[in-house]
Amino acid sequence: MNALKNKVQLIGHVGQEPEIKTLEGGRKLAKLTLATNESYYNDKKEKITDTQWHNLTAWGKTAEIIESFVNKGKEIMIEGKLTYNSWEDKNGDKRYSTEIVINELLLLGK
Repeated sequence: MNALKNKVQLIGHVGQEPEIKTLEGGRKLAKLTLATNESYYNDKKEKITDTQWHNLTAWGKTAEIIESFVNKGKEIMIEGKLTYNSWEDKNGDKRYSTEIVINELLLLGK
């Protein structure tokens, strides 16, 4: 049960071409965005689609798979964990970001 404390599963479409970096020692880092959609009907019976954007990070072998097989628009399923980052910008203001670090990746669609 301990492994379920920080677990995220999402299915969505990649929003832009993944950014791939090769670090010292040859280890790969991939950064990408994922769009998930949820649809519902409002009081006027109009269909509303709510799109949420998620920032994703992958390391090592998973980043290599993303580099080879994932591009903008590709439907994927990911499993990972939430991470939170904070830093000071050039004006000294505190900034925050939330990312999902991918542990598992499944390529969907065609």
